[in-house]
Amino acid sequence: MKQDTESGKRLAPTFTLPASNGRNVSLQDYKGKKLVIYFYPQDNTPTCTQESCDFRDYTGKFAELGVEVIGISPDEIKAHGKFIAKYELPFLLLSDPDHQVAEKFGVWALKKLYGREYMGIVRSTFLIDEEGYIVKEWSKVRVKNHVQSVLDAVKERTI
Repeated sequence: MKQDTESGKRLAPTFTLPASNGRNVSLQDYKGKKLVIYFYPQDNTPTCTQESCDFRDYTGKFAELGVEVIGISPDEIKAHGKFIAKYELPFLLLSDPDHQVAEKFGVWALKKLYGREYMGIVRSTFLIDEEGYIVKEWSKVRVKNHVQSVLDAVKERTI
């Protein structure tokens, strides 16, 4: 990620990915808006479902503060569509099957599970300001109370 040498802020990496609405979505589309991007490993797994439903349940609170939410995973658009329909998710999910955007954000990494090593998404969330700078980052997210922490961070910046 690029860092602004004057302010010390980190500029969010630019990207364009296919979205669950059938269009391509770019970070540039959110210029002038606050944005929460959460990266998660896979649709319809227990922890990812809980995280997505937590963001769903807080969508109104984020909207009141002028913040949009999007989720990004390696899943294909068809899987995203089913996931959105099943859990009534009111925000876009973006498909990053080649994990290029995940790599740009530094969330594609070596993981270990039951002694097996593999590359995958490290559950992470980014709060991005109206100019495209990352103002807060959560890595290796534990889902319980996470969305409330993100909302609290937004409120700190808004008040």
